[in-house]
Amino acid sequence: MNQYFSIINLRTLYTLIISLAVPFIAYREGIVYNIDLTLISIAIIFPLVFAIRGAFRRREKALEHLSRFRGALKIIGNCFATNSKLSDVKKKEIHGILSEISGNLIKYLKSENMSIQEVDKSIDKVEQFVLDNDDTISGGFRLKIFGFMRSVNEGIENLEAIHTHRTPISLKAYCKVFIYIFPLIYTPTIIEKIGEAPEYITYFVVIISEFILISLYNIQDDMEYPFDNEGLDDIKLDNFKFDR
Repeated sequence: MNQYFSIINLRTLYTLIISLAVPFIAYREGIVYNIDLTLISIAIIFPLVFAIRGAFRRREKALEHLSRFRGALKIIGNCFATNSKLSDVKKKEIHGILSEISGNLIKYLKSENMSIQEVDKSIDKVEQFVLDNDDTISGGFRLKIFGFMRSVNEGIENLEAIHTHRTPISLKAYCKVFIYIFPLIYTPTIIEKIGEAPEYITYFVVIISEFILISLYNIQDDMEYPFDNEGLDDIKLDNFKFDR
């Protein structure tokens, strides 16, 4: 049942209160008019759908970068594991370093407090390991490792960008404001259109319209940051760990 209530939050309560208060005031004060709601609908729906599509693309890009990151990391691990010149102790050491890179990145994406510099420090350990073991790591092998490390770094930088930069704040603020004021414009027109019909029809239409709009906004808000494991569509980051 959680999937049906995940889009309901405090914003939903605010819109419910507005959707009840505005019709009540409109009926009490006799506020009735008839305007074309097409432009108002476009003013809300178009930017809201644009924001949802942007959030969905961010999520898909994050999945792509996570897959490439883990794939490159696994190849690096396999390269070191199959290097006969490295001792078992050294192989275990580099395996721990790669696991640390993966773990720190996952922690960074899940948390708002951890710094990306912690991930960078883990990355630097791979280079230091190669330099410390230059007697057992040939030049060709070194170039191969650094080639795959390029993919790892690109994945981290792209994920860091997605983690830091969100949907334009002004666009989200615009959508939220218009969703909240929509009943003020919408209710008198609904009253005029339904005529002598029972008042509860107006309440129902206004409430369901606001619920749809704020639910779409909540879906976009959850999908925009797909790493915190709060929305139903969030990325399961543990599936992309080096040792899963």
